[in-house]
Amino acid sequence: MGPLKKIAVLTSGGDAPGMNAAIRAVVRGAIYNKLEVMGVIRGFEGLIENDLIPMDSKSVSNIIQQGGTILKSARSKEFMTKEGRQIAYDNLKQHHIDALIVIGGDGTFTGARVFSQEFNIPTVGIPGTIDNDLYGTDYTIGYDTALNTVIEAVDKIRDTASAHSRLFFIEVMGRDAGFLALRSAIASGAEAVLVPEISTDYKKLDAFLKNSYNKEKSSSIVLVAEGDKISGGAIKVAERVDKEHPDYNVRVTILGHIQRGGSPSAFDRVAASRMGVSAVEALLDDQKSVMIGMVNNEIVYVPFNQALKHKKPLNPRLLELIEILSI
Repeated sequence: MGPLKKIAVLTSGGDAPGMNAAIRAVVRGAIYNKLEVMGVIRGFEGLIENDLIPMDSKSVSNIIQQGGTILKSARSKEFMTKEGRQIAYDNLKQHHIDALIVIGGDGTFTGARVFSQEFNIPTVGIPGTIDNDLYGTDYTIGYDTALNTVIEAVDKIRDTASAHSRLFFIEVMGRDAGFLALRSAIASGAEAVLVPEISTDYKKLDAFLKNSYNKEKSSSIVLVAEGDKISGGAIKVAERVDKEHPDYNVRVTILGHIQRGGSPSAFDRVAASRMGVSAVEALLDDQKSVMIGMVNNEIVYVPFNQALKHKKPLNPRLLELIEILSI
């Protein structure tokens, strides 16, 4: 390839607070380095439909504090086909775009990796997902904001749980990962947590209900990741507990998409800004098929293959902490 002159940026998959801050950083980082930049509307689907717009510094004014994504997001079945990716590539070439920056999660990076390999187009990923489940980075954009959203909601639910001596099962997002559930459980003082990664959680919960709740607790909070295979979600586990412990006053709250929205936290704004500029710099350094990560508060480049191949583990010490603090 010749010298880098023009790049494109898109957001894909589930939205996460801080995506707009990342878009802003990419656009202004590109302009600072004398590059042209275009925004792709609705992710990979927009690439196929040739829905691209030129962006300048003014395009990203006053968006750092906004949730969602000004570029919109979508999941594209057509991009999963070679024919669809060919159309997307042809559209990039039509606009004389030399490289691509994608903001999203593992599904986004899977598509980006294949696209980069097929057409030899430099592609850099910025991790944007509230699940914080991507290997190779301590934090993903949106995780901190979602965490604080969950904590605020749980704090309010605990008020009414205490007033009525109720046992609340609160379902949080995390289809395949329990990072959000685990950390928010610790921060909100929950008595137990159910996550997809740990198959023994229900046994511990049952022991807690039998030995502690009825004797010592006037109310309790249990956080459940939506993808937990043991319980089947908060509704299922609540039904089971209600059947086995009919004397308990059981309630369920599903937080749902409220966790995706809202103004990003200061942490997410700064992380997104650092990652966005670093993504532009990675392209200028001839990097391709890498994710921008943050490890020990330092920016790192993580190959897509590594980020997607390895499963990020839960911290066992945090799981132990739940048990210690629930007595």
